[in-house]
Amino acid sequence: MEREASELKFSGRILVVDDERNIRMSLKMLLTDEGFAMDVAGDGEEAEKILALTPPDLILLDVRLPGVSGLELLKRWKIQKPSLPIILMSGEATVTEALDGLKDGAYDFVEKPFVTPRLINTIHRAMERARLKEGLADADHEPIVGQSAALKRVLADLEKIAPTKTRVLITGESGTGKDLLARAIHRLSARATHRFIKINCAAIPSELIESELFGHVKGAFTGATSARRGHFEAASGGSLFLDEIGDLSASAQAKILRALQSGEITPVGSNITIRVDVRVIAATNRDLKADVEAGSFREDLFYRLAVVTVHSPPLRDRREDVPMLVEHFAAQIRRENALPPKKFDPLVVAALSAYQWPGNIRELRNVVERLMILSGPIIGLSDLPVDIRPPGLDENHSPESPFQIQPWETFKLNSERAYLVAVLKSCKGNISEAARLLEVERTTIHKWLKSLQIEKRHYSL
Repeated sequence: MEREASELKFSGRILVVDDERNIRMSLKMLLTDEGFAMDVAGDGEEAEKILALTPPDLILLDVRLPGVSGLELLKRWKIQKPSLPIILMSGEATVTEALDGLKDGAYDFVEKPFVTPRLINTIHRAMERARLKEGLADADHEPIVGQSAALKRVLADLEKIAPTKTRVLITGESGTGKDLLARAIHRLSARATHRFIKINCAAIPSELIESELFGHVKGAFTGATSARRGHFEAASGGSLFLDEIGDLSASAQAKILRALQSGEITPVGSNITIRVDVRVIAATNRDLKADVEAGSFREDLFYRLAVVTVHSPPLRDRREDVPMLVEHFAAQIRRENALPPKKFDPLVVAALSAYQWPGNIRELRNVVERLMILSGPIIGLSDLPVDIRPPGLDENHSPESPFQIQPWETFKLNSERAYLVAVLKSCKGNISEAARLLEVERTTIHKWLKSLQIEKRHYSL
């Protein structure tokens, strides 16, 4: 098996918007080599979709585009995300256009054909300035990472759902990124320029949830020393994301149902109603239909919320996204903790891809953070937590162990054999699935089986 480690060079995400395909492709090649993750779009409509689902750290924007011009897009995007650095580019723009763009918030203006060192330097300066102004903990800036068929199906559904006014219920296990899907719905909707407010219903005490949602008047209860606006009112015009809605009390369920039916809320302690215009997006890791049958969740509220249901797939159903997620999290953790560059052995990435991930994306990020902090310059199989390592690779087989030191070729043969057996077991012996996970041809798997002397009985369950 190939054992050369690959360095993670990712240092930010750039969106190139240009109607000339050659320029898009040349910039993508150039900036990928510089370590950036890249998205490209040929016009404003295509760019809007990318912005909603995978927010960039910087945009390279052509001034003259078909349909909506680059200068108009600049104005629109600077309203939606004032801190997002946008660099204008053109080979035909006038001085007036360039000055107008700078006046409307563009970071800089570069002319085509590009002077590569100047372009790269301008990009780095713009991104560094944005990071200093905004910090690294902007939850709204977290992209949806992945190219798996399961994720693409979900994102295709979101593109259809988001522009409508319909309510959405997002289901799925904990840690699958339901909040990112909710934010994507908001960004793709006509409400994108208004607020997106997230509430974790399970994290707020039941005696306070109504006040949080609907607000209260002064003196409504002990400790209410002043009036307070609730999240329904604060989100008016925008979107309200009710995470873990299955944990709401019966009283709060009744009030939310009334708000959805009438478009009105009543603060705690008040008899005055307030009209609100809110799109409610709800999420749960529970089986709400079972809760309805058990009588713990209102049936009428369930059908009000679940006009359209979107399922957030578990990580085990989108294993091909694991390498991209590892790269994304490693770069993120490296920036946040000022860590030196580290390399992932391809076998480590393959082992992470084969693991079941009961804690989903949240668990994967925790593992990557541990590896980035505790491992040496090259992250190998022996650095993995014991429950993720391929069977047969324990502490006694680590090449770093001072005990039972083995010849390198013996260790390599044993670890590769144990790993391939583990992958095949996870695929229930399906050679095609194993080849897909390991990103090799089926014939390569058969060659490995022969050279490593692995028989079907070794991986049959």
